Amino acid sequence: MTVTLSKGERVSLTKADGHTLTRVRMGLGWDAMRKRGLFGSRAQTIDLDASALLFDAGDRLVDQVWFKQLNSTDGSVRHTGDNLTGEGEGDDESIRVDLGRVPAKVTTIVFTVNSFTGQDFSQIENAYCRLVDETNEGEIARYDLSGSGRHTAQIMAKLTREPGGWAMTAIGAAATGRTFRDLLPAVSRHL
Repeated sequence: MTVTLSKGERVSLTKADGHTLTRVRMGLGWDAMRKRGLFGSRAQTIDLDASALLFDAGDRLVDQVWFKQLNSTDGSVRHTGDNLTGEGEGDDESIRVDLGRVPAKVTTIVFTVNSFTGQDFSQIENAYCRLVDETNEGEIARYDLSGSGRHTAQIMAKLTREPGGWAMTAIGAAATGRTFRDLLPAVSRHL
């Protein structure tokens, strides 16, 4: 069963049978809008980038996974690779998280997306992020980014370690920046 999330909504990642999820995937998908010109229209190339930022209990960044570092230092978080166009069906970029292997010092994982090529979200169609249970490919939660605006980045969601497992909170905060580094001041407000 999929839960569509709105900004600020939170969903526990404990399964209906009481077990916690062990492996999740955050998927990001988008389509470029058609750009009209003197000689007709063409698809605009848009390079969105998904990143995962790992924080400790003191809200310090301890690791990051993005297009320049595809794996966390311990290997528990992996980026499947940089999609430069958004072409194709389904998720255009994915970040896989083995929750059981995430080091105990990591208490929060924040997922961000940014427009590396600099277009704002008013030029991006069908943008979404989703959380998938990798053990059965079931979509757990989905956050549609269709309420786009004139910003170039989005702080999408976070996973928070709790005594009984992990929980996901949809953030959906607009930001500006070409990489996750530009977003760190805005991310810190949501930890």
